[in-house]
Amino acid sequence: MSLFQILLNISGGLGLFLLGMTIMTDGLRALAAENMRRILTRFTRSPYSGAITGALTTAVLQSSSATTVAAVGFVGAGLLTFSQSLGIIFGANIGTTITGWLVALLGLKLQLGSLMLPLVLLGALVKLFARNHLQQMGFALAGFGLVFIGISMLQAGMGGLESDVIPLNLPADSWMTRLQFIGLGILFTVITQSSSAGVAATLTALYAGTIDFHHAASLVIGMDIGTTFTAAIASIGGSSAMRRTGLSHVIYNLLTGIMALLLITPYMYIVEHGQGDILSNAELYLVAFHSGFNVLGVILVIPFTQQFSLLMLHLIPDRKDPLSIGLDNSLLKEPSVAITASHAVLSHQFQYLLQILLQKAERHEHIDAHSLQQFQQSMSLSQSYVDRIHLSQEDKPQWQRLYGITHALEHLQRFYHRMQKVNSISIAYQSPQLRELVTKLSGNIHRLNRHLMQSEWQDAAQLTSSMALDIAQQTDILRDQFIANVASDTLDVPVANEYLHALRWLNRVSTHIERISFYLSDTAYPLSKSNNPNPLESSATD
Repeated sequence: MSLFQILLNISGGLGLFLLGMTIMTDGLRALAAENMRRILTRFTRSPYSGAITGALTTAVLQSSSATTVAAVGFVGAGLLTFSQSLGIIFGANIGTTITGWLVALLGLKLQLGSLMLPLVLLGALVKLFARNHLQQMGFALAGFGLVFIGISMLQAGMGGLESDVIPLNLPADSWMTRLQFIGLGILFTVITQSSSAGVAATLTALYAGTIDFHHAASLVIGMDIGTTFTAAIASIGGSSAMRRTGLSHVIYNLLTGIMALLLITPYMYIVEHGQGDILSNAELYLVAFHSGFNVLGVILVIPFTQQFSLLMLHLIPDRKDPLSIGLDNSLLKEPSVAITASHAVLSHQFQYLLQILLQKAERHEHIDAHSLQQFQQSMSLSQSYVDRIHLSQEDKPQWQRLYGITHALEHLQRFYHRMQKVNSISIAYQSPQLRELVTKLSGNIHRLNRHLMQSEWQDAAQLTSSMALDIAQQTDILRDQFIANVASDTLDVPVANEYLHALRWLNRVSTHIERISFYLSDTAYPLSKSNNPNPLESSATD
């Protein structure tokens, strides 16, 4: 076999591996990503549980980027603290090493390449003729088969290369050589955008005897560091949370890489004196080394997660409008995460307006026009962000959430426009009946705020539904009273008109508060069960 044919085999095998990983990852993400996101929010209560959850999620999804993006989105949405998300990100590094174990145990030892050909056909047929989840399962199966076909081609290429490139022809082991191979590992990962492909190629070369163990270990360390390139580039121009995540990933992987570099010699010494010959199962010892230094890195850093997160917060503080934090453009590639982030931002904006309403209703303070203008800018950002979330109606659960978020935003805009005429409360205080209505509204808003702060969405919806119904009933009664007072000449027409205007204002504000609470409850993550499975457009008018 000529050198040209050998290189064709190697490049073709690497290409098939990359294609297989991409197809398998897309299938698994479509099949299981939604459940994995629920698991991330449910079981991540500390950096320790976050690391375990992140590792398992990445192992199942075969995509550390999907895990990381979800974690960043949940931080922006307020579902996770930054410290908790660090645990997930650290654990994701462990999850990525599962690919190495698959390659070493199945791809190299069992040589399943030929046996996987029917699996690719089966997966393709399922993808073509099945529906819904079965389609995605077929996609994942086809990708899984392509991964091992690619490994077989890599083996064939590396085997032919053995006579031309052997460890004796490579530079002798030294610190400089190891640093050079770490650099090669970083470069390979930056070019291919896949550390899994690099690890597979390294394992195949080691199994074929093309490179020695210390070369392979250095390459794997470089590939671990190289994975941070994508996160670092993606974080440029992103939100503070995204940039903190990217920087955290870079710093952590660099520190872990330095530690791993120092462990190569002790590890080889322990294996050779404990097992005899490291070359007998070099590929298994390499994946054990890869998993081992990642696990050790997590064990060492987890106790200092709080200090680490404080350092990141100090290095990259929040400079964005506090009412818009969480609307990260990078999350738009994961629509369900972007919807969750939008939900959290709308909830904060809703609470902001409620506080302004209480400020006027209870303390009779002047409302700063600049504050409302800033809110308008924040709300415009939310509108623009929601407009850029694209979903098909086939993804029904998330489409319904986006539908509800859009309605919540619409009623929030109406609420904002009502707040520009908040002086109606001052008029209401001139009437004993209206003053009592304002007092009841204030009490309900205090209770509503407590529910919102605790994310008690169902309770918030029930409270505001009762409140809006009560105010609507009182509106009908008081309207008749004011008109009767005008007829009996006990109330002047101009004063009655002002009272009626204030009454309409209170009624419409309570309606918007009820509708916003309803849609926030209906779109909360995880999906809450609404009393109305097919909510209709609000009957409230401007």
